[in-house]
Amino acid sequence: MEQILDMLKREFPLIDFDHEKHLMTDGILDSLAVVGIIANLEEMFDISVTMEYIQPENFESVEAMWAMVEELQ
Repeated sequence: MEQILDMLKREFPLIDFDHEKHLMTDGILDSLAVVGIIANLEEMFDISVTMEYIQPENFESVEAMWAMVEELQ
């Protein structure tokens, strides 16, 4: 999970990923940001994020993204 957190902090330095739990619901991340995050996750973990996983709930928090990555590995 730390790898994801480090990547997010590097890509979006103004967002407090340690505490935000509603990144999509609160409009902190938009669809363009999610596309970039998906590309990074796929490269970092050698996974393929299929359409069924591209759901707002999978990008609400770092923990949600990590759970998705673990499921895809």
